[in-house]
Amino acid sequence: MLKKVAILAVVASSLAFAKPNVVVLATGGTIAGSGVSSTQYEGYQAAVTGVEKLLAAVPELKNIASVSGEQVAQVASQDMSTDVWLKLAKRVNHLLQQENVDGVVITHGTNTMEETAYFLNLVVKSKKPVVMVGAMRPGTAMSADGPMNIYNGVLAAGSKDSIGKGVMVVLNDRIISARDIQKTDTITVDTFKAPIFGYLGQVVDGKVVFFKNPINKHTYESEFDVTNITKLPKVDINYGYANDSGVVIDALV
Repeated sequence: MLKKVAILAVVASSLAFAKPNVVVLATGGTIAGSGVSSTQYEGYQAAVTGVEKLLAAVPELKNIASVSGEQVAQVASQDMSTDVWLKLAKRVNHLLQQENVDGVVITHGTNTMEETAYFLNLVVKSKKPVVMVGAMRPGTAMSADGPMNIYNGVLAAGSKDSIGKGVMVVLNDRIISARDIQKTDTITVDTFKAPIFGYLGQVVDGKVVFFKNPINKHTYESEFDVTNITKLPKVDINYGYANDSGVVIDALV
């Protein structure tokens, strides 16, 4: 009897310390960028580093999760397309259906991170965490922010406290809902903010801390579904301004 109790205690202990399984899907962006010097923050080449090198640059990941990586796309985020969105969304949904996947991290450029995050927040069909991360400095830069953002992103994706919170963006230690995120600057590492509704939480000294839950419908509650969609419709956006002649709108029509 004592032997059985000891065995059960060992099993329970191992389960308590089991690492989450997190899949990193890479799409390119500045986080995968490379410059000619360690002080180059502008004019570098984006989307040149593959997912394996991105993960190898953060060896500490092995201490917090069982991590695997896939290269879904390799583009600067200004070149992100709806075709990549569909591919990414379907891959995320497929992965999150697997019992051995606890969460997904997506590396992405910051130019269109808001758009991709919000799209996924509408079409991902799972309560499991989906976390987007990026960088404002290429990986070759002094004090590159990408590795820490990846580390924090994996922490958030593997946290049980992240379940049911929808798609989140983790940069500069902040955790922001995909619905609320806003890029406010093209240079600084603290560019992403949530000026209206505030941050969901933050990562503090290796711990994921949440302040609140998102209240709007998202992911598994959303009515949007791309399962049987192969092409998104073309929708153009026109910027309105004072004394707008309407020429651009007429051309689009």
